[in-house]
Amino acid sequence: MHPRMMSLARVRSEDSGACGCGPKAAFFPWFAHHRHFSDPGFGGGSFGVRRPLRFLSWKLGLREDQTAELAAIINDLKTERAQHEVDDRRALSLLADAVAGEGLNEANVREAAKLRTESAQRLQAEVTKAVTRMHALLDAEQRSRLAYLIRSGALVM
Repeated sequence: MHPRMMSLARVRSEDSGACGCGPKAAFFPWFAHHRHFSDPGFGGGSFGVRRPLRFLSWKLGLREDQTAELAAIINDLKTERAQHEVDDRRALSLLADAVAGEGLNEANVREAAKLRTESAQRLQAEVTKAVTRMHALLDAEQRSRLAYLIRSGALVM
């Protein structure tokens, strides 16, 4: 933890509810379940559309119309990734069912493999579509900034 954050943690734990959140806490426990840090817009919680959109809008210097279109692109990606997670859980359930009985249920194993393959193909197709839409949306300078973010690992596709 950065030294400034440790200092802030001490100050917050020493005064009783500096932000109006309640009684004194021990040295670090307030940090993990403090209501400000569990708010998705503040920095904790789910990684939805707002945070990456704000980040990309700031880093790429997007106009308002570009930001609106980028929000739609990111939302489509988020939806497809959520569906991929559902399919993955369903495939794991099929595999568990396949090995649970006396003998191996090969039909469930094949179905799980097929489900995983199709889900991964759909996700990759959606990523390809999203990158194509982003390329058409951005100007040359913004595309070079986006390429840098992808290369540096600041943005994961």
